[in-house]
Amino acid sequence: MNSAHYQKSILFSNGDSWKEMRRFALSTLKDFGMGKRIVEERVIEECRYLIEEIEQYEGKAFDNTQAICYASSNIISSIMFGERKDYKDLALQVMVDRDHRIIHLTGSSSILIYNAFPWLGPLIKNWRVLMKNIEDGKENGKRIIGELKETLNPEKSRCFVDAFLIHKQNLEESEIKDSHYHDDNLLYSMMNLFAAGTDTTGVTLQWCLLFMAKYPHIQDRVQEEMSRVVGSHQIRMEDRKKLPYTDAVIHESQRFANIVPLSIPHKTSQDVTFQGYFVEKGTTVIPLLTSVLYDESEWESPHTFNPSHFLDGEGKFIRRDAFMPFSAGRRVCLGESLARMELFLFFTYLLQHFRFTPPSGVTEDELDLKPLVGFTYTASPHQLCCVSRG
Repeated sequence: MNSAHYQKSILFSNGDSWKEMRRFALSTLKDFGMGKRIVEERVIEECRYLIEEIEQYEGKAFDNTQAICYASSNIISSIMFGERKDYKDLALQVMVDRDHRIIHLTGSSSILIYNAFPWLGPLIKNWRVLMKNIEDGKENGKRIIGELKETLNPEKSRCFVDAFLIHKQNLEESEIKDSHYHDDNLLYSMMNLFAAGTDTTGVTLQWCLLFMAKYPHIQDRVQEEMSRVVGSHQIRMEDRKKLPYTDAVIHESQRFANIVPLSIPHKTSQDVTFQGYFVEKGTTVIPLLTSVLYDESEWESPHTFNPSHFLDGEGKFIRRDAFMPFSAGRRVCLGESLARMELFLFFTYLLQHFRFTPPSGVTEDELDLKPLVGFTYTASPHQLCCVSRG
C-alpha cells in the first residue's frame, strides 16, 4: 500500500531497515521458543482453552471464527507481550477484529484503486475506514508498549517488546547513532507480527475444519489414523512423522485454501529477464502464489481437495517443491515454523475431541467453499457443529 504507515514495518519495508528488523524479529522469536518445546507447551495449553470454549455449544451449530482467531492470537500475544487473554476479554476481541478488518480492506478493490491513484484516498470510503483502523491500532500499540516500558527490567526479558526495548537501551548507552531501533520500528514490527500471527493461522485452521465437514470420508481417515497411532494421548510435534495422512491433509488444506494468493509485494534486487520480458532492478513484483499452488504441471488434480498430493504409493508423506503457501525467497514468512506447529497441534487436538459436521438441514454439498476476498482469502461466513467424540 502507498502509505507511510507501512514504510517502517517488516511486511512492506525495504533495504537496511527491513533487513535489520527481520533479523531481529527472527532471532527474538526463536529466543522465545518459536519451533521449540516451550511454545509447543503453550499451544497445547491454548488447545485446552479452545476445547472448553467449543464445548459450551454442546454440538449445536455456531460460527467458530472468533474462537479460533482468539486461540491463535494468544500464541503470538504470549511471545509479543508475555501474556494470553481470556476469549471474553474486550481488548483481545477489539484487537483481533480490527486487524481482521485491516487485512480484509487492504485487499479490497477500492484500496487497489487507491494504490494506483493515491490522490483519490480521501474520496474513498474504504480508505478512510482503513486509515481510522490503522490509527486506532497504533494508539493501542503505543498503550501496550507504554505499559510494558513502565515495568521493564533490563535483566529479564519477558517478551518481544521487552527484548526490543532492552536492545534499544543498550545501543543508546553505547552512544550508537543512526540505529533502526526506534519507537516507530517497534510499533510497526509489533503490529505486523501480531496481525500476521493471528489472521493467517486462524484463517487456515478455519479452512481445515470446513474441509473436514465438507469431506467426511477424509475426516474419518484422519481420525482413524490418530486413534490407531496415538490413541487418546495428547498429540505432540514428535508424532507428526507417524501421522502421514493427517500431515498430508493439513498441507493439502493450505494448498487448496490458498489464503494469500498474491503473497506480499517484492522488489527485484537486480535486472532480470523473465519469460522474455526485461524487468529492471527495483521494480515492484507481485508473486502470484496461486500460479504455483494450482499449477497443472505440478499437481495431479490441482482444483480438487486431494491429500494424496502429499503421499507416495506406500502412503508415506512427501514434500513438494510447489508447496509454498508461506511465499518464497528472502521474504518468506518469518513465522513459518510457529504457524506449522500451531496448525498441526490445533488441528489434531480438535479432531481428537470433535467431529465436524454441517448444521442440521445443510448437506456437505451445500457447504460453500467460495472465499471472501481481501488481502487474504477467508472462508465465507458459515456455521459448523462440533460434536464431542466422548
